[in-house]
Amino acid sequence: MSASDDIWILGIHMTKFGKHPDKDTVDLGAEAVMGALADGDVTMADVGILAAGNLMGGGSIGQQLQKQVGQTGIPVYNVSNACATGATALRTAIMAVKAGECDMGLAVGVEKLAGAGLLGGGGKPASKANVYEPSGRFGAVATTDGRIGTNTMPGVFAQVGMEYGHKYGGTSFELFAQISEKNHGHSTLNPLAAYTKAMSTEQIMNDVMIAYPNTRPMCSANCDGAAAAVVTNGEKLKTLSLEQQRRAVKVSASVLTSDPWQEACQVLPDVNTLTRNAATQAYEQAGVGPDDLDLVELHDCFATAELVHYDNLKLCEEGGAVDFFKSGAPRRDGRLPVNVSGGLQSKGHPISATGIANIWEICQHLRDECGDRQIEGANVGLAHVIGLASACGVHVLEKAAA
Repeated sequence: MSASDDIWILGIHMTKFGKHPDKDTVDLGAEAVMGALADGDVTMADVGILAAGNLMGGGSIGQQLQKQVGQTGIPVYNVSNACATGATALRTAIMAVKAGECDMGLAVGVEKLAGAGLLGGGGKPASKANVYEPSGRFGAVATTDGRIGTNTMPGVFAQVGMEYGHKYGGTSFELFAQISEKNHGHSTLNPLAAYTKAMSTEQIMNDVMIAYPNTRPMCSANCDGAAAAVVTNGEKLKTLSLEQQRRAVKVSASVLTSDPWQEACQVLPDVNTLTRNAATQAYEQAGVGPDDLDLVELHDCFATAELVHYDNLKLCEEGGAVDFFKSGAPRRDGRLPVNVSGGLQSKGHPISATGIANIWEICQHLRDECGDRQIEGANVGLAHVIGLASACGVHVLEKAAA
């Protein structure tokens, strides 16, 4: 074993997203792990590190998974990093392989979220006493929700989209609904998506309002699911079969960022700066630019989020996200398809699985294994996730030359 900057995804798998009442978290995680191992034509005996991501469980999902997929004594890292958990688990495995600790690493993200309801709520009363007393980080004497912004994700990202429109212009309720219409249309070609039903712009606009301008179909879907990936270095890949080498996907960039300090409000979240920083680092690391990308899977937790991330990922000029969308570029038959999987609004968002699931989608296109939704000639793709608190993961992936 030796340190290597040459990292490849050898095997990757995503379970069907949706409701799985007959499977628990370990069952779903094990399904993804075994699928990734089979996809890479390797076994747990070949793996030197396991990084496992899960938010809603008890914190030892990696060890629990070992009991089902193979308990080989390797180091296990249990990862929790908001919506970037899966991407963080993958980056953990990548770093171990890069450092030369092992030739092959395994990352998995899994979540049971079906029926979880609205996530991100907060702002409980300070105490049960009859007298209000300041408490907590905000020194509040009552619920903070609605007073200094919002603690719920639909509200946060509604504000993000409205702020972008206020700053650059061109946004409207209908425009955000059209972004969602695009993704629901894309989902009809993805059999692993939680929802595969096309919706018109009118249907989306007339659905239940969650947080203006996001209606229910414009919000990511809570569901169950898992995704896993096996990574290896270039030297190890050379010793494997020609078929394994042909299907391997190069990880040209793996970046994780958090919020930098800035002279700004420290209560309302900033989803933009850390994403722009991650994108800048990823393009530099990979030696490519936005114009080199053939497709993008970005974190459209809400329709408003997709719009601002066109800009944050530099898919358009600064302030040009509305024009970029109106040009048709991010549609499946456009210049730079975005969220061909259906995105989080249709594919679903089992939080810890999403980071690797987005990468799975890119890998399938780079391998020419996407069937009816295949983006022809795809050679370079970008996968992006962002979690409030905050964390942003960006991976640039390239097709194997073999």
